[in-house]
Amino acid sequence: MRRESSTVVVLVGDVDDRLPAGLAQSPNVSVARAPTAGTGAAVAGDPAAAQPTWVTGAAAMPEAARRRPTCVIVPDDPLADVATGWRAMWDVSAGPQGAAGFEAQADGTLAAWTDKRFELPDYYLVVTPAHVTDQSPDLYLGPLRSLEHGLCWPPLDELIDTARHFYAGSLAEAQPTPTLRR
Repeated sequence: MRRESSTVVVLVGDVDDRLPAGLAQSPNVSVARAPTAGTGAAVAGDPAAAQPTWVTGAAAMPEAARRRPTCVIVPDDPLADVATGWRAMWDVSAGPQGAAGFEAQADGTLAAWTDKRFELPDYYLVVTPAHVTDQSPDLYLGPLRSLEHGLCWPPLDELIDTARHFYAGSLAEAQPTPTLRR
């Protein structure tokens, strides 16, 4: 468990370099990136292979720990591959490969987390465009949103298990119908 005094927030979604740069203008906000910023950097010796995103996210967390502002923004998400795999799992045209892809991403990321190679941030901030046209399932607005609120994330194996058993349409179905009182 991290013991820094800063709150670490990972940005996901519709994020370009302008948003973190703008947030960094605040005196209480710092932006931490992995030394080799950006996901998908080539693995040494095999330029065609891309690193898992947890590698970049893991490299950004020690950088975030060195910062002292109240809030440290990290644009490198260690769960980006898991989120992409979860979204692809709901693509019917992918067939069973969609679910297999999610499981592969989840297993690799979970193994790295279990080996204490990275930690989760304090918060995720999902950035969406003003006019959302894509209504595809989203890990952050689905299974992660459905978790009970508390002081810290559940262990990653529980989080992934929640994603495995979460039906993408269940949040919309579970929303209570508003009632008017007189």
